[in-house]
Amino acid sequence: MDITAHVVSRIRPCSYVPSQASRMEFEVVRTMDPDDYLRRLQAGWRRFGRTLFRPRCLGCSECRSLRVDARRFRPDRSMKRVRSRNLGILEWTVQEASGPPDPEVLDLYDRYHFRQKELRGWPSHELDAPEDFYDAFLDNPIPTEQWSYRLDGRLIGAGFVDVLPGAFSAIYFVYDHAFLDRSPGTWNILCLLDRAAEQGRQHVYLGYFVAECRSLSYKARFQPNEVLDSKGNWVPFVS
Repeated sequence: MDITAHVVSRIRPCSYVPSQASRMEFEVVRTMDPDDYLRRLQAGWRRFGRTLFRPRCLGCSECRSLRVDARRFRPDRSMKRVRSRNLGILEWTVQEASGPPDPEVLDLYDRYHFRQKELRGWPSHELDAPEDFYDAFLDNPIPTEQWSYRLDGRLIGAGFVDVLPGAFSAIYFVYDHAFLDRSPGTWNILCLLDRAAEQGRQHVYLGYFVAECRSLSYKARFQPNEVLDSKGNWVPFVS
């Protein structure tokens, strides 16, 4: 791994837990192989593009990395209904995440953030330029896939997934709120877990779980799962 920069941010208000303050540690890498990143992921890091990050908050440990055991996963009743509604109806395609940004995906990305601001009070978001999207999701030092979901040819969901030894890592997922009846976020994770099990991958990493944040707390529904504790050990999740 070739690290070109390392910095710890200043303390600022937390966007996940309003009563807390946030501090992040960042590293920028020029090169990295999948084994390198898997070790970082197991230690609580995440990434966008070539920028790795993890929480380094003072006095708060609400952000916990969460992973699902794909081999042992069993959908609950609600998830089975989502599978029944979408299987064979939504077109699911997987391709390499590279090249110039797709205007259709860029449009979905911006519409998703605008709607989340309206519904959940997310901070204002503007995509400054396609180059920013490229840096975050398409300029990848390790194998990364773009997963797309369409209904009657219309793009209703798109996500980015790291392909790692024995694991998938879900980077980010956006969807069209007009199709919430399809539960696109849940469907994407079900597809990740199905594909991981088919390929013999043990874990699907879903990023950070925060109990107080609705946008992140849903991840605990996918069981059995584990979270990374304050001592750096992966332990069964207890809500």
